[in-house]
Amino acid sequence: MEFGLFVQGYVGKRAETDPLAEHKALMEETEYVIQADASGFKYAWASEHHFLEEYSHLSANDVFLGYLAHATERIHLGSGIFNPLAQVNHPVKVAEKVAMLDHLSEGRFEFGSGRGAGSHEILGFLPGITDMNHTKEIWEETIAEFPKMWLQEEYPGFQGKHWQLPPRKIFPKPYGASHPAMWYAAGSPSSYAMAAKKGLGVLGFSVQKVSDMEWVLEQYKTAIRDAEPIGDFVNDNVMVTSTAICAETHDKAVEIAVNGGLNYLQSLVFRYHDTFPRPDGIPEWPELLPDYTAEVIELLIAEELMICGDPDEVLGQCRRWERAGADQLSFGLPIGISYEDTMNTIRLIGEHVIPEIDTDPVHRTSRFRKAAGGLMPDGLRR
Repeated sequence: MEFGLFVQGYVGKRAETDPLAEHKALMEETEYVIQADASGFKYAWASEHHFLEEYSHLSANDVFLGYLAHATERIHLGSGIFNPLAQVNHPVKVAEKVAMLDHLSEGRFEFGSGRGAGSHEILGFLPGITDMNHTKEIWEETIAEFPKMWLQEEYPGFQGKHWQLPPRKIFPKPYGASHPAMWYAAGSPSSYAMAAKKGLGVLGFSVQKVSDMEWVLEQYKTAIRDAEPIGDFVNDNVMVTSTAICAETHDKAVEIAVNGGLNYLQSLVFRYHDTFPRPDGIPEWPELLPDYTAEVIELLIAEELMICGDPDEVLGQCRRWERAGADQLSFGLPIGISYEDTMNTIRLIGEHVIPEIDTDPVHRTSRFRKAAGGLMPDGLRR
């Protein structure tokens, strides 16, 4: 199993008292990725969200990732997601961004796509629609066109229901052989199955606990055996996400979690992701979940709903995901937890957890690329 970091420009309530809160949040998250690179993480995923006050101010993630392409050396940089709906980002512009980031990162870019967070975001670009699943039709029409734009010398053009383009040569082409690995942000078991059929990896942002993962993963791994890939290769890969807090002692980790405002973050999740099923006990916005006590944090750990503890405990909790069959475990690190504690979590996981589980510390892209012998054009393995 490999490890990643997920950042989204979470500002939270800090803006109420700090006029520079947004700036600090964004700049701190670049530093988290840089530290993750030094600590042996394989992936960093950056969200694309619009209009989601406090929850995610990372809207121009292509700019964010371009900066990180220069500021990092080995970590794979992923769009988590780029939204390819023509009403949000024209598909040609998305193809160009992907290829450009592939060059700037010298083959470390991973292309994740999706359809938006919920009604507040979607209706900003598609006002008047009554069924949020309408975005699926637009995404389905678009996603298979990207490999053609990247791999064909001249793209023959497209005449679809939602967007059109005459024949054009689209530049730049991706770096080296083939194209970046393609992923889909899945929010339901049926989405996992659809992604598998298309040969796409899954960004499992909505998976809650290990027991939820096991049967969904089994379905994905079965379905992908018969994939008809829309791209140049099958990306047989499932990423799951979890909040992670690691400290020198268990008690310190729980204290950090109690003071981290995690209840507010969870309330914001269901404020904006209103297309997700609402679990029992989650109130409707603006009502908030109550503050988390130490007892609540201990319950969340026991129920496998967060990773929290000293390095040995965190290692054991990560191994549960490994045993369930996850290909990648990606950690969300909310801004409610201090910069110092977040950096310490990244360092401790890099020192004590990743070396015990990640068996490919070189982090080759040859797992995903159809390049002879896994070599990139300059002869180096990545």
